[in-house]
Amino acid sequence: MATDRVVCGSSSEIGREQLQEHDSEAKILRDRFGLSAISIAESEASKSGMEISKVVVSCITDSAFKFTEGLAKDLQLFAQHANRKCVNMEDVILSAHRNEHMSRYLRTFSNDLKAKDPPSKRKRKKEAKNNDKITVSAHV
Repeated sequence: MATDRVVCGSSSEIGREQLQEHDSEAKILRDRFGLSAISIAESEASKSGMEISKVVVSCITDSAFKFTEGLAKDLQLFAQHANRKCVNMEDVILSAHRNEHMSRYLRTFSNDLKAKDPPSKRKRKKEAKNNDKITVSAHV
């Protein structure tokens, strides 16, 4: 078939290619994150009428990236522990349990999101589940 792709090479060569691709994607993400952190730091400094040195910006960027990597790993572990493949809001709130202020803020944010969610969507999901149960039990 013309659409089939044949992969040639040893498994170690294929593994190296995937690793290099992953490394290049990680570098792009790190660079984009860094640019955003630099922009935020410089913006906040200018709002305060201060200047910020490049060394300080570099330290802030590196620290923020390392914190974010750790947070992502924690969230992944929380989801895995709950036998889920996706991270949910409770995982995010749990990650902030050591910081009472942040935990409270995240709970408020979560509740606000739930309040904005139209009740009709939530009811339709529940009704669909109930209908499925009724249908299943009617066949038994």
